[in-house]
Amino acid sequence: MSEELVVLMSHGPTDERASVGFTVVNGGLTAGLNASVFLTADAVDIVRNGAADHVHAHPMDPLKDLVADFLSRGGTLWACPPCVKARGYGQQDLIAGVEIVGASALHERIKAGAAALSF
Repeated sequence: MSEELVVLMSHGPTDERASVGFTVVNGGLTAGLNASVFLTADAVDIVRNGAADHVHAHPMDPLKDLVADFLSRGGTLWACPPCVKARGYGQQDLIAGVEIVGASALHERIKAGAAALSF
């Protein structure tokens, strides 16, 4: 049985699926799983400085808090390099703790047996 969870997210901060995804992956951390999130397409905007500051899909916690909780509990947060570049962002435009990493990091975890979800 795998102790890994990877979540692929493609929806931006104002789509409630962003908050749902981080709520689910934080639950994975609570359950003792090693968890990673790979952000692609509009989801890279979740980690743009200030973008999630005022997003709150009730009844879930504010998105900023969900992301901060994920990172503070040891979650790994990746952003797709072409998606970041397409938006004109660089590392300096993203919150602390985000790694700009290609999909191969996600693939390695899946090949090793990680459970995978997408939002």
